[in-house]
Amino acid sequence: MPYSRVYEFLSRRWWLAFILMGVCFVLFGLVSLDLLRSLGANLEFLGMYGFDALREGGLMQLAGLIFSGYLAALFYIVFKLCEKVLVERLSLAKSKGIDS
Repeated sequence: MPYSRVYEFLSRRWWLAFILMGVCFVLFGLVSLDLLRSLGANLEFLGMYGFDALREGGLMQLAGLIFSGYLAALFYIVFKLCEKVLVERLSLAKSKGIDS
């Protein structure tokens, strides 16, 4: 199965994959911090006050929270891609060392 161009790019530059993995780990944590609590509070606000909550910007806040959730998911996916690149690189390096 052929890998994507992004995977191939990161495989050739393992140090960049390592840095990107660390950055995405931190960004995932920052974006997802308190996300569920805020989303629950927003949904409770919208359910309790209905149309008044919509006029006060509750729907825009909900959209922002959903966007933050997708952004956190994106950072997690990039983190996992970098992790896969690095684990496979280490695994191949180990197996080459044993065979030699």
